[in-house]
Amino acid sequence: MASASTRARKTATNLSLRTDLVQRAKSLKINLSSVVEAALESEIRTREQQAWLCENRDAIRAYNDRVHRDGVFGDRIRRF
Repeated sequence: MASASTRARKTATNLSLRTDLVQRAKSLKINLSSVVEAALESEIRTREQQAWLCENRDAIRAYNDRVHRDGVFGDRIRRF
């Protein structure tokens, strides 16, 4: 079964890459498109996570402060 990223519509894009790296990749039969796509996906995921954490920093801090002050549901009744 193909993953969502392999079924997604593709677009041609021009990239400038170091010649020596492209030659070495070709000699190793590395699919440049797949490698660049995976690296780009990873970088996007990292930056989106950082942005989400930044956007929600105040809410996360407030929640953690409340839990520290009041505990969490069930603290008084759990046996462990």
